[in-house]
Amino acid sequence: MEIQYPDYQNCIANLSCSILRYFGIEPPNKTLPTADALLQKQYRNVVVLLLDGMGVANMKQHLEKDGFFQKHLVCHYSSTFPPTTVAATTAMDSGLFPNQSAWLGWTGYFEPIDKNVVYFLNTDADTGEPIENVNAAWTYCPYSNIHEKIRRSGAESYFIAPFREPYPKSYHELCDTLRSLCQSDSKKYIYAYWDNPDHLMHKIGAGSPEIRNLMQEFETQTEKLAASLSDTLLIVTADHGHVTIKDHVLTDYPDLNGCLVRTPSIESRALNLFVKKGREMKLKKAFERHFPGKFILFSKQEVLQKNLFGTGTNHSRLESMLGDILAVAVSDAAIHAKDLQMKGEHAGLTDAEMTIPLIAVEKPAVKTENTGCRF
Repeated sequence: MEIQYPDYQNCIANLSCSILRYFGIEPPNKTLPTADALLQKQYRNVVVLLLDGMGVANMKQHLEKDGFFQKHLVCHYSSTFPPTTVAATTAMDSGLFPNQSAWLGWTGYFEPIDKNVVYFLNTDADTGEPIENVNAAWTYCPYSNIHEKIRRSGAESYFIAPFREPYPKSYHELCDTLRSLCQSDSKKYIYAYWDNPDHLMHKIGAGSPEIRNLMQEFETQTEKLAASLSDTLLIVTADHGHVTIKDHVLTDYPDLNGCLVRTPSIESRALNLFVKKGREMKLKKAFERHFPGKFILFSKQEVLQKNLFGTGTNHSRLESMLGDILAVAVSDAAIHAKDLQMKGEHAGLTDAEMTIPLIAVEKPAVKTENTGCRF
C-alpha cells in the first residue's frame, strides 16, 4: 500500500474554513483554494453532502469513469490524521485540525477521569458502560461548530444526519430533506452526513460487490437530487477512504499486550500506546516479530514534531492524551482490543484511506423569462 501523510494545507478542515469565509466569518485555519473558486459565484444554497468512507480509491474501484460522481470530480484532497470519522467530521464541523480540537479518533484517553472514552457515545471503551456525571469529550474538548457561527452571522445553517431530526431512514429520505430545504429563498449552508458506505464496509470489506451496488445507488440518487436544484453549489465529499483488512486481536499477542499500561486508544490502525516503564524496546521488538513492515512506530515526540495530527497551536489536552508510542498501519493490518470481526477499516497512513474526493455540481439560479406580456 502506498504511504500517504495528511496535507493540512489541502484537507477537509480547509473546506470548512472556505465555507466560514463565504459567510463572512474569519476561519481558524487556511481555506481550500478549490472551494474558494467555486464559492465566488455566490450561490444561495451551499450544500456539503458527506458519504462516510467513500474515498477516491473506493470510487475508482466501484464507480464508472463516465458516471455522475467522476464527471463532476473537481480534485482529490486530504483527510485528517487519522483518516477516520471522529477526527475528519469534527474538522468539517469546526474548521479545526485534530491537534486543535483534540477529537482524535473513535476513542480517546481522558486523563482527568483516567479512562479511554468513545467520543460520540460517551462510554467507557473497555467496559461499554456510560461515563457517569460528565460528557468527557464536550467537557474537556469543547469547540464552537460551523453552524453556530453561521447562524450568528445572520444566515441559516442546517445539519442533516440519520441521528438528527427529522431522522432520515434512507439515503432517499436524506436527499428529499435536502431538496426541500434548498427551495426556500434564504441564504443558507446545509451539511448532510450519511453513514454509508463505511458502515457496511466495516462488516463485509471495502471491495465487496454489495458496496459497488450501494455506491452506485448513492450516485443515482445524488444525480436526481442535483437535477432538482437551482442557485445551489452541491459539494459531495467523504471523511476518509476505506480498506479491506486482516484483523488481529491484541490479547493473541501477550508479549505485546504485556508491555501496555492500558488498552490502546484512538483507532485499530492508529494505536495510541501507553507503555510500561522500561518496556519500549520490548514492545518494538514484538511489533517487528508479529507485524514486520505493517506499522510505523512513532514516539510521542515524533508525533508532535511531525505535526501528524495537524499544525497550529495544539489543544491544551493533546499531550496528555497521547501515549509513548503511536503505531500506525501502512498495510492491511488492524489490531482491536476485542474480536470485533471487522472486515474493513481505516485510520492508517495509506493513500486509499487518506485521499478523498471533492465533487462539485454547480446549479445556477433559474432565470425567469420576460414574455413581454402586459396585464
